[in-house]
Amino acid sequence: MKKRPDNIYKNKYFEHLLSVLMDIGDSATMEDFLVGLLTVKELQELPLRLEIVSRLLKGESHHNIAQDLSVGVATVTRGSKELQEGRFKILKERLSYIPPFYNK
Repeated sequence: MKKRPDNIYKNKYFEHLLSVLMDIGDSATMEDFLVGLLTVKELQELPLRLEIVSRLLKGESHHNIAQDLSVGVATVTRGSKELQEGRFKILKERLSYIPPFYNK
């Protein structure tokens, strides 16, 4: 897996964020935390990025994902590159369970 230089994002503040996220044990607390931490735009973009990666893992084309989610092809390509770098291992492991909202 290609690593980004740690100095770009990895510092004591990032480590603190990871620690807090790891300690959140339920969805209501996580939602409260994310709503308080992120802007409305970030709250809209974060789930879309997860959806993009999920669809890429299922083999959907970049063009179809971009069109269906109203995002740029570059955004989908970024998710694809991250997958090629070996990221999102937990998502790959959990993809065997498809939540009901994925079933069309």
